[in-house]
Amino acid sequence: MGQPMDPLIQSKRNHLDSLIARSRQLGDASARDDIVARVYQTTRSICEDVVHYQDKERLFRTEKLDRVLTSPIWGYPIMLAMLGVIFWLTIAGANAPSEMLAQLFGWLEGYLTLTFQALHAPDWLHGLLVLGLYRGISWVVSVMLPPMAIFFPIFGLLENFGYLPRVAFNMDRLFKGSGGHGKQSLTMAMGFGCNAAAILSTRIIESPRERMLAILTNNFVPCNGRWPTLILLSSLFMAAGIADGMQTFVTAAVVMGMVLFGIVVTLTVSWGLSKTALRGVPTHYTLELPPYRKPKFWNTILRATLDKSLYVLKRAVIVAAPAGVITWILANTPAGDVSALEQVVAFLDPFARALGLDGFILMAFILGLPANEIVLPILLMGYLSTGAMTEVEDMAALKQIFLDHGWTWLTALNMMLFSLLHYPCGTTLINIYKETKSPKWTFLSFAIPTGIAIGVTFIVTQTVRALGLL
Repeated sequence: MGQPMDPLIQSKRNHLDSLIARSRQLGDASARDDIVARVYQTTRSICEDVVHYQDKERLFRTEKLDRVLTSPIWGYPIMLAMLGVIFWLTIAGANAPSEMLAQLFGWLEGYLTLTFQALHAPDWLHGLLVLGLYRGISWVVSVMLPPMAIFFPIFGLLENFGYLPRVAFNMDRLFKGSGGHGKQSLTMAMGFGCNAAAILSTRIIESPRERMLAILTNNFVPCNGRWPTLILLSSLFMAAGIADGMQTFVTAAVVMGMVLFGIVVTLTVSWGLSKTALRGVPTHYTLELPPYRKPKFWNTILRATLDKSLYVLKRAVIVAAPAGVITWILANTPAGDVSALEQVVAFLDPFARALGLDGFILMAFILGLPANEIVLPILLMGYLSTGAMTEVEDMAALKQIFLDHGWTWLTALNMMLFSLLHYPCGTTLINIYKETKSPKWTFLSFAIPTGIAIGVTFIVTQTVRALGLL
């Protein structure tokens, strides 16, 4: 007969047998949650016995806030409310600085023109460098810098406060249900600033399968290059006829609706890919929530403005400037009785009409592949048929340009949807290739959102026309 088993070993074996039985009863995923919960419960009980806090009130405040901010009932409404406030502050605060920057660049352009005239420079050189290159850069800076200078610091303050990990905790339930990873919510939040930077941030996801899901779906949240399109068209068409005091609120609500639609598409595509090309079991995500901290206000604002805003702006200017030059060249190169630009528009127009757009809009998106920031300037250049990014006096004059080219609320809606869902910019595609080292996945990251953008706008257009809503 063997010697009796040590009582301590027997106790551990019995505990292990109970865990195995519990695992078989609940399934793998629930068993992992149960084990982690027991580990943290044990750890907490030990800490309560041996750790003495100098500031217990701070710990209690954190726990009280978490009961609300991570609540299954209140967590999502509070998250949506904060998102709405951020959009409202961004839209309301960016209008005046954008107008001031546009006026400053217009004033400088006058002196540039006088300089070219004094040097007796040829007209084509003035058109190429001033009307194409300079105006393209000035538009990008004036429409991008003010929103970024507001948006990034606010997100930075929320991050310093400790709220963003709570967002990841809340969103984990949704991403886990769609076959993704809770950390995908953090990379998605990064995409609000720059999709190219968000691709790099997917490195925080350990699972290759779930990281690929995050890469392929990150494009469905609007980056800074798409904010101007969403905000401008929302205010011109969706908030038209609303009382002055409510226009900013309605614009923010429409933009937030677009963002929520993008999140729904993200979850849907993640679920579809996790059931087909990227099948697998979601990995467990254990997130230890940090305590709430008082944000370092000015340090955060300066860091977010200098590090993030100016970095993204520099990238936009470098990538977008050549697109303005190319557009000017196409608009001033004869091709028969019309310009080369108009030839391209005529070729694209039938397909674009089926999507509720027109050839000029589709052309603007194609030429805007290097950076989304240049789409609106290219569109205006094409509409005005001057080969230059002509200055517009006010919002009413800008809306009249769109109306003169047959725009309706459906055109504006479809352009917003296409801008939200279409292929990533050139920099993002380059980053995707660098991170995946795969032409196949890089192509799919282009093809999947493009196909969805075409499908959604086509369905919306045909449905509205069939119901006679125009």
